[in-house]
Amino acid sequence: MADNQGVTYAVDLVMCIDGTGSMGHLIEEVKTAALKFYEQLEAKMQEKSKKIDQLRARVIVFRDYWADPVDQVMQCSEFFDLRSQSSNFANFVSKIEADGGGDEPENGLEALGLALKSDWGKGDFIKQRYVIIMYTDASAHSLEKSSKPAHYPSNIPKTFDDLTDYWHEIPTAAKRLLLFAPDAEPWNIMSSWENTIHYASEAGNGLEEIDMGQILDAIANSV
Repeated sequence: MADNQGVTYAVDLVMCIDGTGSMGHLIEEVKTAALKFYEQLEAKMQEKSKKIDQLRARVIVFRDYWADPVDQVMQCSEFFDLRSQSSNFANFVSKIEADGGGDEPENGLEALGLALKSDWGKGDFIKQRYVIIMYTDASAHSLEKSSKPAHYPSNIPKTFDDLTDYWHEIPTAAKRLLLFAPDAEPWNIMSSWENTIHYASEAGNGLEEIDMGQILDAIANSV
């Protein structure tokens, strides 16, 4: 613990949230915790003798390009400084509703691609961390899937290899990926990526058991 004394962290956190109907329970927990997120994580970090100097967070809510309208399938916020803009962050999260998605799979890989290309902070801090958390109870459409709908975005990696390259481009010491996702492709493949932790569950049946305490502890340990 002494090794962490005096070390400050700047953390950029991107939460990719499956916003389909089956995710209602988790989304409500995230919404409830939004206003207290900074204080809860700061307390958890203090338990581990780590100090957050800056914490920014953004949210990407995803559904299914093959089943949902263009204005609902991918909803992305800007980065919010959770020390000074916690109410703005909470306002964005409070509007998330679990709806749509059709059947499995969903567009989790597209959301992850957008997360990896976030406008990461580059301040003058002793330690900078870029943390991405994926919350989903479903498998994901292949990025190579053909016959994409007209509203499918152009700024998405074209293949899984491209997505993997996105991950490798981020400095190893800074990046962390936490997958709260089923023990199914592609998540079980991504669990072998460097600095990645996969909290596996059965598709459609595992995320109900995850509480905010576990999520906060996972973030603090990964930083």
